Amino acid sequence: MDYNTNEKRLVLPEYGRNIQNMVDYCLTIQDREERKKCANTIINIMGNMFPHLRDVNDFKHILWDHLAIMADFKLDIDYPYEIIEKENLHTRPPRIPYNSSRIRYRHYGRTLEMMIQKAVELEDGEERDALIRLLANHMKKSFMAWNKESVDDRKILSDLAELSEGKITLNEESYKLIENRDILNRNNVTPNNNKKNYARKGR
Repeated sequence: MDYNTNEKRLVLPEYGRNIQNMVDYCLTIQDREERKKCANTIINIMGNMFPHLRDVNDFKHILWDHLAIMADFKLDIDYPYEIIEKENLHTRPPRIPYNSSRIRYRHYGRTLEMMIQKAVELEDGEERDALIRLLANHMKKSFMAWNKESVDDRKILSDLAELSEGKITLNEESYKLIENRDILNRNNVTPNNNKKNYARKGR
C-alpha cells in the first residue's frame, strides 16, 4: 500500500493529492492544445471544490496562479491571465510606513485634526460654518467621553483655535455648543433604559 507520507510533499495541500496528480499528468502531455484542454479541466475541478469563493474578485485568476504553482511554473501553455512569477512567490510585501507624527490631543484623535485642516482650507460661507460647528461639538463629546466630566466651552474653542493654528477663532457667545447634560444623558442611555422609556410612554 502506498502511504501519503511516501509521496512528495503537496505544494498546496488544500487541493489534495488527486489534483496534484492531475497537474503532474498535464505536464507530461506533449500536444500543446491537449495540454491546454487538460489545464482548463483541472481549473474547473479546482473551482468546483470551492463554490463559495466564486464571487470573490479575480477568483479565476487565483486558480490559474495556483495551477502554475502546483506545476512548479513548468506548465507550458497560454495562460488566460498574467500569472504570478516564481521569484515573487515568497517575497514579503513592502513595509507600510507608520505615521509617527505627534497627536496633540489623543482624546480628539488624528482624524479630527485632519478635518480641522480641511475646514481651514474652505472658503468663508455656510458650508465652512456648518463644518466648524460640527467639529466643535464633536470635540466636546470626545473630551467628555475620555474625561467623564463637564467641560467649559471655552476650553473646546481654545483647543480648536490651537489645532487650527489660530485660523479658526470662535466667540463663545456666538457659538453655543451642545449642552453638557445632553452629552451625559446620551452617554448614560442603555438598552434597558430605552425599554423603560418606551414602557412609560405606552402607559
